[in-house]
Amino acid sequence: MKISFDLNGKKTCIDVPADRKLVRVLREDLMLTGTKEGCGAGECGACTVLVDGQARLSCLMSAAQIEGRRVTTIEGLTENGRMHPVQEAFIEKGAVQCGFCTPGMVLASVDLLERTPCPSREEIREGLSGNLCRCSGYVKIVDAVEAAGEKMRRGNPK
Repeated sequence: MKISFDLNGKKTCIDVPADRKLVRVLREDLMLTGTKEGCGAGECGACTVLVDGQARLSCLMSAAQIEGRRVTTIEGLTENGRMHPVQEAFIEKGAVQCGFCTPGMVLASVDLLERTPCPSREEIREGLSGNLCRCSGYVKIVDAVEAAGEKMRRGNPK
């Protein structure tokens, strides 16, 4: 099945089986390996991407579901060589450890901050509850999201 969609700001057309999982399309067919496959069952959030601006688990989406939609992966957050404020904050606050969860965590954070520009720490924890990190106690991640929100509110969006 031919699937046409916007991928990281570029029109993309690919011929894949309709039931092929989006995470596999991204990683294996399009070589965008920033999207990670952890559990494959929608439990860990490592495969999070933005579909039409909203965080979605790519391991639960089929290729057919992205027809005509806008998909943003971690590779698509950087614009004109400049990182998104969430990416910058994750680095500045030391929220990146092994890095496996980071792409999904960053994209989930972008969605959260778009929906809730000034979240409380509890709202951040709740908003990221579907994204698991095995390395941290989440404190630095919450700090990073809080800092990114402040930066975005000051008018420094990507």
